[in-house]
Amino acid sequence: MSVFQISEQEFAQFQRFIFDIAGISMSSAKKALVSGRLAKRLQHHQLSSYTEYFKLLSAGQAPEEVQVAVDLLTTNETYFFREMRHFELLREAALARPAGSRNTPFRVWSAACSSGEEPYSIAMVLADCLGNNPWEVVASDISTRVLQRARNGHYPMERAQHIPQDYLRRFCLKGIGDQQGTLLVERALRNRVQFRQVNLNTALPDLGSFDVIFLRNVMIYFNGETKRQVVNRVVAPLRRGGYFFIGHSESLHEVSDAVRAVMPSVYSKP
Repeated sequence: MSVFQISEQEFAQFQRFIFDIAGISMSSAKKALVSGRLAKRLQHHQLSSYTEYFKLLSAGQAPEEVQVAVDLLTTNETYFFREMRHFELLREAALARPAGSRNTPFRVWSAACSSGEEPYSIAMVLADCLGNNPWEVVASDISTRVLQRARNGHYPMERAQHIPQDYLRRFCLKGIGDQQGTLLVERALRNRVQFRQVNLNTALPDLGSFDVIFLRNVMIYFNGETKRQVVNRVVAPLRRGGYFFIGHSESLHEVSDAVRAVMPSVYSKP
């Protein structure tokens, strides 16, 4: 438990801070989370209050610290092969490509990749079903901290429970000795995933066009207007006929008409 007490006014400052940067709307239920995650930064800088830490972030003198605060305040929770139906549809889409497009890479974007389980799940499916045919996976997140974890591709073994056994044998190395109880995504697969820091709440860099885009369990942190802006940015590079996947607790009702519902949590670009 944090030895620092955060006031309502201080919490409101950090609510505004993360909304302005990332478009994330934090409810009052997150007050303890904010206090706990930022307490270590107060200790690091030998500050006595959250107000002093907020002043440090706002002064424009410490951009690296701003990124640290963003990393700490963005929630990252994921696991391999979450919502297996999405990966079955990904396989179907990859295998259904017209013969004339075989020389064009099949491209997938994991737009909020967190610690990497989602893009590596995508890469396993594509490596399995496309083989030597060209394919690419782009994975992005706002947090530099989780992107580094993702690039490492090293996870506790309990994260592997949803990975098909065949994929586990082919694409992952089981830790031994002091690495027992962990798995490492094999280097060849790690090298097929391009990780980039991208803030979905601002103008996007040119990432090229995509056949499939995953934007799952992200919109739950946004208000209505931010959802509309983010979704319209993210679906813009989706090719016609491409799939757009969101979380099962999410909906694009009154959010975007750029894609059409195929089934719950699955959309396609007409």
